Amino acid sequence: MAGFSFPIRVYYEDTDAAGVVYYANYLRFMERARTEWLEALGFPPAAFADAHRVAFVVHRAEIDFLAPARLNDRLDVSVEALDRGASRLVVVQHVLREAVTLARARITLACVDSGRWQPVRIPAPLALRLDPQRASAFPSSSAT
Repeated sequence: MAGFSFPIRVYYEDTDAAGVVYYANYLRFMERARTEWLEALGFPPAAFADAHRVAFVVHRAEIDFLAPARLNDRLDVSVEALDRGASRLVVVQHVLREAVTLARARITLACVDSGRWQPVRIPAPLALRLDPQRASAFPSSSAT
């Protein structure tokens, strides 16, 4: 699956006392990019969640901070699907300023039933879009 990039501008509220982006805000930027990525794939998160009674939750986040972003920086936050299991999706994300990588992360998402909060298979329409060759191996359950 090809990568996706979403532009972000750093606002004053994103910075800490030292004038750089507070480390936790990189995760917010990445969350926004994943939301826009799903939208661009044709799966608006709220509508998809309602239709399939699922939610994607962050199970694991591994992040490296390489260089600081500062007030008014124009950033690009990328998303690329790396791996998918029946109920798991791993993406790699980068936060860049021009061609410089400021942060990179590997995010593992779990697909859960939004009523029971138990893992469920990624619904077939999204599974097919993410990995057409393997989609038939992961049929969507009728409950989701």
